Amino acid sequence: MGVTVTSFDPRSLLAEARLGVLATIKSNGVPQLSPVTPFYDRNADVIYVSMTEGRAKTVNLRRDPRAALEVTSADGWAWATAEGAVTLTGPGTDPHGPEVQALVDYYRNAAGEHPDWDEYRSVMVSDRRVLMALAVERVYGEKLR
Repeated sequence: MGVTVTSFDPRSLLAEARLGVLATIKSNGVPQLSPVTPFYDRNADVIYVSMTEGRAKTVNLRRDPRAALEVTSADGWAWATAEGAVTLTGPGTDPHGPEVQALVDYYRNAAGEHPDWDEYRSVMVSDRRVLMALAVERVYGEKLR
């Protein structure tokens, strides 16, 4: 009787995940962790997250543009971590400018169509939203069961 080995692709888990924990680096070197809603573009090997200007993770990434994102499977028996350099886009001041359009594209990819794009665009400006793009340099994980 042979042993069946199933391969685990951590990038598949990144693509499926709708909730993750983003780790950035505080000025004192200690990790700062934040729950986020990631969207993984498998073709580009980039993870996108919408965040607010001035919050800890955004401040940390402006100072040190390195991050890691960890996701787990719904049953908790598999996990994947992606690490890489980050670029930030925004915040935008024009609801129809390129910074806000990047957030519209993120939303469409992550959640589909919004019921009121004009309202969404206005909120992205008033909330000072920023789009993080993490270029995946290293990914690892494990399926425990």
